[in-house]
Amino acid sequence: MGAVIEVKYFNTFLLRKTNEVIADPDQTPAWNGSFGVPSSVGGGYPVIPSGDISDTGNNWVVEESRIRGGYNNTNVDYGVRAYIAEDEPNGFRRPNSLIYSGIFNSRTGINNTNVFSVAEEITKSADPANGSIQKLYAEDTNLVVFQEAKVSRALIDKDAIYTAEGGGSVTNINTTIGTIQPYAGNFGISRDPGSFAAYGYRKYFTDRDRNAVLRLSMDGLTEISNYGMNDYFRDEFSYIDINNISGAVIGGWDTYNKQYVLSTQLSAVYNSDYYKTLSFDESVKGFPSFYSYKPDQLFSVRGSFYSLKDGEIWKHYDSTVNRGSFYGEVDYNKTKSYVEFIFNPNVSSSKVFKTINYEGSSGWKVDSFAMDTGDTSNVVYSYDEGSYIEGGVTYRVGFDKKENKYHANLVNSSGVKAGEVLWGSNMTGVKGYFATVKVSTDATTNPGELKELFAVSSNHVESSY
Repeated sequence: MGAVIEVKYFNTFLLRKTNEVIADPDQTPAWNGSFGVPSSVGGGYPVIPSGDISDTGNNWVVEESRIRGGYNNTNVDYGVRAYIAEDEPNGFRRPNSLIYSGIFNSRTGINNTNVFSVAEEITKSADPANGSIQKLYAEDTNLVVFQEAKVSRALIDKDAIYTAEGGGSVTNINTTIGTIQPYAGNFGISRDPGSFAAYGYRKYFTDRDRNAVLRLSMDGLTEISNYGMNDYFRDEFSYIDINNISGAVIGGWDTYNKQYVLSTQLSAVYNSDYYKTLSFDESVKGFPSFYSYKPDQLFSVRGSFYSLKDGEIWKHYDSTVNRGSFYGEVDYNKTKSYVEFIFNPNVSSSKVFKTINYEGSSGWKVDSFAMDTGDTSNVVYSYDEGSYIEGGVTYRVGFDKKENKYHANLVNSSGVKAGEVLWGSNMTGVKGYFATVKVSTDATTNPGELKELFAVSSNHVESSY
């Protein structure tokens, strides 16, 4: 049983046919009036050829290389073929190398971003001993390259030519990335590209493998963690670096306060609640503040500072919400601001601290005033919290106000010690070499509004025993 098949501009087609009786009442022919080949000799189910070749046991594929199958008709060409001519075609990773493609020009329609010509020098490699490249930052005519253990720079679209006398000049050559030149100092960005932040000519990042927080500026690399926080970051980076994959370091530039904000976080696999967020201020050359929020990302846009948390964006320093409230938090114990510091005048002398005073706005209280000897004082209430009325007269058990400054007596709350005749509230002040003090905002004085604290002091005398 023959069939005439016309092939028009196709060189491959699929024919599947059978003479089996089917449920279809129309008994639709499989092809050109033919009901096909018996299934006993390889016929398939009666379907119109669809190109589906998954049922390989019942398919016939006919390839025709000439249009219409005519003698000396036009031959169908293979067309463009992709091929490689490399001896070793397998892919491999080069984590210390850069590769660049052709250019993209939206005005002319040229798009060669998927063109990687092996005939051109399109790769540039950094020293593999310094680990993988974690971050690239383009700045003017320089490309800053951050490896795990090194920071380098390379000229972009230019190259430096040095004379025999040692002088240098810059000239244009046909090279996209010039020679990679390392900055002085054995520091990198470890595996924390998220810690990077830039403002002006300054770049900030961390190197937790070397327990360092760094600034890259016109004068090179500076270890800013040495500004009184070397021990802190040594312990912090070691703690979040369990198994080398458990922690994250997130950084961002706060353009509102002109500070570098840094958050160290432990992975949720170990303890999702652990984090420390703090800021670095160039004007004081130190880390002045800790914050009670755990961000996913940090960034600034048009003079405002933002952070991302659980897929939502939050604007900081927004006057329409309560101060100290992050990510919708309403619990006072989590939103109140506090300052901790140490009183230690005349470091070699035992002292009695009698009063505490501060300059600032109303609404501050003393949560604790603890000595190294174990002496402690009662809580010193704020100006409003400590007020009460008796006989029509207002008294205050906490801070009182005089000449626009706030002051209060320290009432000893310690228990009896061996050899003591007087203790607790029968004593004046608290005794010891130094005092650890915590001052915080209260919950009653203008909640959510601005409370300023400029200075805190204490009157003390040398202990007589």
